[in-house]
Amino acid sequence: MIQIYHNNRCGKSRNCLLVLEESKVTFETINYLNTPPTAVELALLLQKLDLAPIELVRQKESVWIEHFKGKILTDNEIIQAMVENPILIERPIVVNGDKAIIGRDLEKVIPFI
Repeated sequence: MIQIYHNNRCGKSRNCLLVLEESKVTFETINYLNTPPTAVELALLLQKLDLAPIELVRQKESVWIEHFKGKILTDNEIIQAMVENPILIERPIVVNGDKAIIGRDLEKVIPFI
């Protein structure tokens, strides 16, 4: 089943959700701010995205700037930062089986689903 890691306050995420709704595919919405992924789930997501942890971080978020910017962090420390501060996770993430994409570019979401 397709999943979307969604933040309702994000316009790009709402647009991606709309594409999924209009496509008539069955999907699950995960509001990751209310139900943050665990470190294990986040590591699995990163594997499906084929990204390094830092590539999934919203580095312009104030939480990142105030607490992490300029520090040398391991991948595990970056994952833990996202677990503890899910606002740092780039959105939306669309998962389809063993693959995932960041769904900010709707032109990529349509063929992905």
